[in-house]
Amino acid sequence: MVSRSARDAVRHPVFARYYARVSVAAESRMGMAGVRRRLLGGLSGRVIEIGAGNGLNFAHYPGSVAEVVAIEPERLLRRRAVEAALRAEVPVDVVPGCAEALPVKSEAFDAVVFSLVLCSVRDLPRALTEARRVLRPGGEVRFFEHGRGGGRAMALTQRALDRTVWPLLAGGCHLARDPVAALRDAGFELGPYRRMLLPEKGPALPTSYCALGTAWRPAATERG
Repeated sequence: MVSRSARDAVRHPVFARYYARVSVAAESRMGMAGVRRRLLGGLSGRVIEIGAGNGLNFAHYPGSVAEVVAIEPERLLRRRAVEAALRAEVPVDVVPGCAEALPVKSEAFDAVVFSLVLCSVRDLPRALTEARRVLRPGGEVRFFEHGRGGGRAMALTQRALDRTVWPLLAGGCHLARDPVAALRDAGFELGPYRRMLLPEKGPALPTSYCALGTAWRPAATERG
């Protein structure tokens, strides 16, 4: 059961309006629709999407998914997500809440989806601990995240932006996090993943270095 008592944990109204416009344009201009299809293809059962934004993933969940619980802390983006949920072909329940304190029961989901959200959570280790809590043993993580990448000059640029203006301008986003290493450190078993640039053509930006892949919560050890 999902608790609906969680209050807004995040308020970035200016950035939320900007993101809602830019993300829709990126579906075709940057190929994000194809990335979302690869991210979600083959999922089944109950899925929790943490940081659902304006709900652009919802149209790409396969029919084998029984239910999506979509957690989104920002009010404006959550409203857009509710609108997207009404158009989705699978049941989607949009719920307020934050990644560090998910308002759901433990081991209640077959899969967890992270899509461009680990950059902006306030406490990354705690958010991943929560994801592991709500995922059943042997359950799957799908992730598409941007983070640290490029050579020394780009790494310096990412860290400098993180220490100064970028989180303020971009809704708490950080450029120099390493989502793949963070998943490993949180105890997930990494499956296949690929590094990619987005956009694929043109100069690389501090936000361009992405990883798309799969991880698992280790199955419970059988007792003799």
